[in-house]
Amino acid sequence: MKIAVIGTGYVGLVSGACFSEFGFDVVCLDQDAEKIARLRAGEIPIYEPELDTLVKRNAERGRLSFTTNLPEAMAGATAVFIAVGTPSRRGDGHADLSYVYAAAETIAHEIKEYTVVVTKSTVPVGTGRKVAEIIRQTNPKAEFDVASNPEFLREGSAIGDFMRPDRVVIGCDTDAARAMMRQLYRPLFLIETPILFTSLETAELIKYASNAFLALKISFINQISDLCDQLGANVTDVSRGIGLDGRIGPKFLHPGPGYGGSCFPKDTLALMKTARDAHSPLSLVEATVDYNDTRKVQMADRISTALNGNVAGKNVAILGLTFKPNTDDMRDAPSLVIIPELVKRGARIRAHDPVGIDEAKKHMPDITYCADPYEAMQGADALVILTEWNSYRALALDRVKTLLKTPTVVDLRNVYRPDEMAELGFDYTSLGRPKVHPDPGKPHLMAEGGRRLT
Repeated sequence: MKIAVIGTGYVGLVSGACFSEFGFDVVCLDQDAEKIARLRAGEIPIYEPELDTLVKRNAERGRLSFTTNLPEAMAGATAVFIAVGTPSRRGDGHADLSYVYAAAETIAHEIKEYTVVVTKSTVPVGTGRKVAEIIRQTNPKAEFDVASNPEFLREGSAIGDFMRPDRVVIGCDTDAARAMMRQLYRPLFLIETPILFTSLETAELIKYASNAFLALKISFINQISDLCDQLGANVTDVSRGIGLDGRIGPKFLHPGPGYGGSCFPKDTLALMKTARDAHSPLSLVEATVDYNDTRKVQMADRISTALNGNVAGKNVAILGLTFKPNTDDMRDAPSLVIIPELVKRGARIRAHDPVGIDEAKKHMPDITYCADPYEAMQGADALVILTEWNSYRALALDRVKTLLKTPTVVDLRNVYRPDEMAELGFDYTSLGRPKVHPDPGKPHLMAEGGRRLT
């Protein structure tokens, strides 16, 4: 079976590579000739662990190829996946479906035999029906079905999410389409992955509802961490205490500076707009969106408070720029709000990120970028941990203290333990955990690498 994938962005490239790993012949198409040339040369335009290996292996085996030619991509393909971008539309927050509809129209011209057209892009309810309408109007003789197959890929672990998913959701109307989709996902049947067949509308809504619920869960624990700050409780223990309840679960219960990335911000906004248009507003989602926007600015306030209420003229070292670890994605990253806010207040920023600096420079060209985290700390009045990259979890704290002008650390990911940081002589601020100040009369002993001596 041959598969065509329209779009070589994050979803399209990962999906195409993984389907080829299943053993299918996959052709990925994109209008960007430079991107296709890079992919043919083995260059991966995004950072995603294991993706380069997967692409290289299947390209060498002849199962994965890249083209800018639509007839070439669709020749002999029995399934065509639309995996183009659906960014928020300027002005009203709705998902911009122009790329999806343009893809549907071009696909229609090339349908020569029965084809299943699958929307892999995240699209609002009703999009699948509109795609079918466009294809029928463009090519009345086309034999096809439309299916919705939303992706649930987490950046940084997308390959594992595709190969070993919690579930696969497929929305379609006919037995022929269901049979085709079963064949595509047959390798997952063998490992007993739940496959949920629904209507088009239900599949489209499942994607949005899933992301909105996770965004709400993140905002909930962020608000609980704010309450812990006021009550002297420990959000780490609260998270564990509620997460052990099987009805709740521990995932997405870690406080932070607010959610970002390519999905949650735009998908919550799109769902909110869809619900309003349907005269069934989702007040919980609307509150989540508002709170998340506010929280990012509040993080700048916390950094300012740690510096005695004023960052003007202060040097601030920022570790982590991407919205999460293991990706170079800067879309709606908290750093894009927090850092400009600090600059507006007069701070001088020195920043480091393991893979996100090139992307960050496109958005924030006027701050100083450093080759390693310790360079960023040199002479800084405060160190801020903004993204929880593994390389920041084991900093040489003795060296950190030597490099900082003042031993002030603001940990917006709760990477370190307050009692240990205080014992090592740091003025340490985290989220939802009692602040512990160093004892000026107590010697602060450090082992090599910054570990506490007992």
